[in-house]
Amino acid sequence: MTELERVNVEKRLSDMAVYNGVAYLAGQVPDDPSLDIQGQTRQVLSKVDQLLAMAGSGKACILMVHIYLANMKEFEGMNKAWDAWVAVADAPPRVAIETRLANPDYKIEVAVTAAVP
Repeated sequence: MTELERVNVEKRLSDMAVYNGVAYLAGQVPDDPSLDIQGQTRQVLSKVDQLLAMAGSGKACILMVHIYLANMKEFEGMNKAWDAWVAVADAPPRVAIETRLANPDYKIEVAVTAAVP
């Protein structure tokens, strides 16, 4: 049995849980919500990179991505930042959903599940 590890534990949530060779990331949001969708997406993907690295994983090991957008009209702009980040050969399954986010200035939130080799 593999030990459960939680990363950046706070009162209500942790940024990531790693168990049995899988990293589960909480929804990641931008640090600077004043940025446009591309800037917010880049910030969020950078946070994903950092968390996956802490788990001993990386974007090539992503199993599934859930992308939450405050406005689906931002989909193309988000994809521009996404395309610059992900390697075509490693493009993971993903879903993009329009929803209201916790902070009205957030344009994007991303939740990731990844293998930890």
